[in-house]
Amino acid sequence: MRSDAVGSVRAVPSPWRYWAPPLAWCAALGILLLAMPHLEPIFSALDPGAREPIYRRDPFVDLLANHLLLVAGASSIAISSGVSAAIMVTRPWGRDFLPLVSQLASIGQTFPPVAVLALAVPWLGFGALPTVVALVLYGLLPIVRNTLVGIGEVDPATREAARGMGMSPTQVLVQLELPLAAPVILAGIRTSVTVGIATAAIGSTIGAKTLGDPIIAGIINGNTAYILQGAILIGVLALAIDSAFARLLPSRR
Repeated sequence: MRSDAVGSVRAVPSPWRYWAPPLAWCAALGILLLAMPHLEPIFSALDPGAREPIYRRDPFVDLLANHLLLVAGASSIAISSGVSAAIMVTRPWGRDFLPLVSQLASIGQTFPPVAVLALAVPWLGFGALPTVVALVLYGLLPIVRNTLVGIGEVDPATREAARGMGMSPTQVLVQLELPLAAPVILAGIRTSVTVGIATAAIGSTIGAKTLGDPIIAGIINGNTAYILQGAILIGVLALAIDSAFARLLPSRR
């Protein structure tokens, strides 16, 4: 329980209740992974013409693990480079590079990920690496844009007060600007990661093992059941991650 300024008492939700939505989505994902091989009657009814209603070329657990590794690696690169670049152009010595950084971040979403893969494969070969490159380019824009907005929204008077207290530029950035901008930055990371989870499926077209494998196999073989299995798992995974980020973002009420 917690008291506010006027003496009323407000209940603080327990951690389990607060994290219930993402935990529920994670549980649903786990149940689907375990149950999918046993849902043959359902998928047979959905696609009566399918010779094999359940995708069995690779275990769904392995595909999920590879999918998450690709997204985690690409997101780590996008977050570190995107936030660093945005911070750089908000410093007095880096403001001349603001148009360049904004344009480079926008280019990633101007080119479709499939086009990026097509251009990257001759240089990087088939597999995970070109997929990571495409995901990094596609995920940079929301991170860079939200970091710029978040830092730009910090009250200049607050910065001046911090400098007046003797704080160095690095201390102002680390102790003032980044904490105040964190909700906006985290919202950009949330968008980038969630989009990356859905986009990573295209890596299956060039040999990367992802949850897009059943979708691509279903498209090639005309098997709707395969497509549904991959799409359902990707959708539930995206909802689980997005729900977790929603709990990390502070309430604005």
